[in-house]
Amino acid sequence: MMWKLLLSALKFGLVGLIGMGIDFLLTWIAKEKLHINKFVANGIGFTVAVFNNYILNRIWTFANKNPQVLQQFLHFLTISCIGLALNTLFLYLFHQKLKLNFYFSKLLAIGMVFVWNFSANLIFTFNDGK
Repeated sequence: MMWKLLLSALKFGLVGLIGMGIDFLLTWIAKEKLHINKFVANGIGFTVAVFNNYILNRIWTFANKNPQVLQQFLHFLTISCIGLALNTLFLYLFHQKLKLNFYFSKLLAIGMVFVWNFSANLIFTFNDGK
């Protein structure tokens, strides 16, 4: 059981790294190339990464076959939005208050929110009553 949980956490983390790459790339494009406000750019990157992460986690991490895809996605999205709020709070604190580099602050925030996202999705999104 513990190994299965650790494997799921590892897979979730790998999916998260892919999502982080998507998030960072789109945030950078929106902020640096399109000159969109950095916090709006952060939301754009986050949104696209959420869709990607849901699909990969459903198929690969949790091998979930729940037919209630819309309901399950809404759970995932809700957890992700709470994660975004936490991420944005940490990003604001690290970048605006501690004056750390924006992208380093973003990396720290993502790391801190990982535990919330994995635990909440394991318990609420992909457990199917197990």
